[in-house]
Amino acid sequence: MAKIETIDEKIKKVRTGERFTRQEKRDMVAYSFIAPNFIGFAVFTLGPIIFAFILAFMKWDGNSPLEFAGLKNFIDMLGNARFHASFINTIVYCIATVPLTLACALGLAVVLNQKVIGRNFFRTVGFFPYVASLVAVAAVWNMLFSPQKSGPINMILYHLGVNAKSLPKWSADPNWVMFTIVLFSVWKNMGYYMVIYLAGLQGINGELYEAAGLDGCNSWQRFRYITWPQLQPTTFFVTIILTINCFKVYDIVYMLAGGSNGIVSSQAMVLVYHIYEEAFRNWNLGYASAVAMVLFLMVLAITLVQFRGEKKYAN
Repeated sequence: MAKIETIDEKIKKVRTGERFTRQEKRDMVAYSFIAPNFIGFAVFTLGPIIFAFILAFMKWDGNSPLEFAGLKNFIDMLGNARFHASFINTIVYCIATVPLTLACALGLAVVLNQKVIGRNFFRTVGFFPYVASLVAVAAVWNMLFSPQKSGPINMILYHLGVNAKSLPKWSADPNWVMFTIVLFSVWKNMGYYMVIYLAGLQGINGELYEAAGLDGCNSWQRFRYITWPQLQPTTFFVTIILTINCFKVYDIVYMLAGGSNGIVSSQAMVLVYHIYEEAFRNWNLGYASAVAMVLFLMVLAITLVQFRGEKKYAN
C-alpha cells in the first residue's frame, strides 16, 4: 500500500532540500531509459501515421498549401483502373503465395526434422535466401529465368521438348509475371517459416509417435493424426503473418517487374507499389494516403482475426 505523505513531511522535505523521494528518483531513471525510444517512435512513426490519416482527406502535392478534399480521394480511388488492378493483383498474390509457402515450409521442416545426413547444412541452405540481399538474389533469379532461350530454365525446358517459340518469358511477359513473382516469393521466404515449423515440430511430445508406432501407424497416418493437429496453432500464426506480409509486398515486385525505368505494368501492380507511384511519381500525396488507409484497414481486419484465433487456441 502506497504511503501518503502528511503536510508536515512535505514541509520537512522542502526545508531539507529533498525534492523527490527515492521511488520517484527510480521512476525518473527508468523513464530516462525509455524516453529516447519513445521520442523516436513519436517523431518517426506515430507522427507520420497520424499525418497520413489526416492527409487522406486532403489534396496536396508536397509543395502547394493543403486543401481539404473530403471523400474525393476515396471516390477517385473507386474509378482508378490502376487501383483496381493493384487490389486484384494483391489478392491473387496472397491467395497463390500463402498456401504454396506453407506447403513448402512445412514439407522442408518435416524432412529436416528427421535424422538425415547433412541436416544442419540443408537447414542453412533453406534459410539462406531469406537473409540474403534481395538485390543479389533477384539478380540471380532474373538470370536463371531469363526470357531468352539461353536462360538456364528455358534451356532446360527446351531440351525437355518445349518449342522455342512457346518458351515463357517469365517476368517480361504480362501473362507470366505474377507467376514468376509468386515463385520467387515462395523460394525466398519459405526458409524463415521452415524455422518456425521446426520449432513447432520439436515441441511435439515424442511419446505420441511411439504410441502410434506401437499401434502400427505408417508415416502418413502419424502426420495426419499427430503432426498436423499439433501444428494447428503454429500454422495459424504462420498463415496470419504470411498474409500480412503479402499485403505489404513491394520490393520483390519492384525488383522483378520494375524494368529498366522502374515502372511496373498493371499485370504486376500491387497496392504498396500503387501507393509509391502516386506519392513519389505523381506527387498525389492525398490520394496515396487514402490508398494507404484502405491497406491499413485490410491488414487491421486480418490482425483482428489473428487475435480471435489466438484466444481460440489459448482456450
